[in-house]
Amino acid sequence: MLIVHHLGISQSDRIVWLCEELGLDFELRRYDRDPVTKLAPPEYRALHRFGTAPVIQHDDLTLGETGAIFEYLIAIRDGRLGRSLRDADFADYLYWLHFGNGSFVPAGVNTMIVRTISGGSGDHTLGIFGDRLRRAYESADERLGETPYFAGTEFSAADIMMVFPLTTMRAFAPVDLAPYPNIRAYLGRIGQRPAFRRAMAKADPGFEVHLT
Repeated sequence: MLIVHHLGISQSDRIVWLCEELGLDFELRRYDRDPVTKLAPPEYRALHRFGTAPVIQHDDLTLGETGAIFEYLIAIRDGRLGRSLRDADFADYLYWLHFGNGSFVPAGVNTMIVRTISGGSGDHTLGIFGDRLRRAYESADERLGETPYFAGTEFSAADIMMVFPLTTMRAFAPVDLAPYPNIRAYLGRIGQRPAFRRAMAKADPGFEVHLT
């Protein structure tokens, strides 16, 4: 039995979406953030030693960390939505699969933290992280001007990884997408995917996903 433990309005929405795209049979358990601290409740933090979202349980296995969960779920579906060394777009797939959490999300989170601490002033550190976040958006927009999906011509797990910083993360670190026409067009395509729509309705009913 596969159980997806989803923290509301968090990056664990990607796991719900991945399961929907892979056609996996899973049980969704949803947790709300603490209304004061905005952090995961104690029962969620107790699921895994690191105490953060996402977390899945599959039979006797408990697994955290987004990238690890992605690789595990793709593997049990025989590589569907992944890429192998024999595929021409393997390197692009790897890059964007890891860029989402390795560079993009940290840039957004760090910008949010520094902006909060500094009160939004022209702090030098805010400028550094703000520039890094801007370059992340510019890189994504440039890539999507070259090809319809991040790995190439076909949708892949790299897209599921990358959509979170382009959408839900903006609820915490607001960014105007007006300067990024390729991202906006891409999100329009993503928003039409039945699996994406099912996943968002299950994961965060009532939350307006930032597709524009």
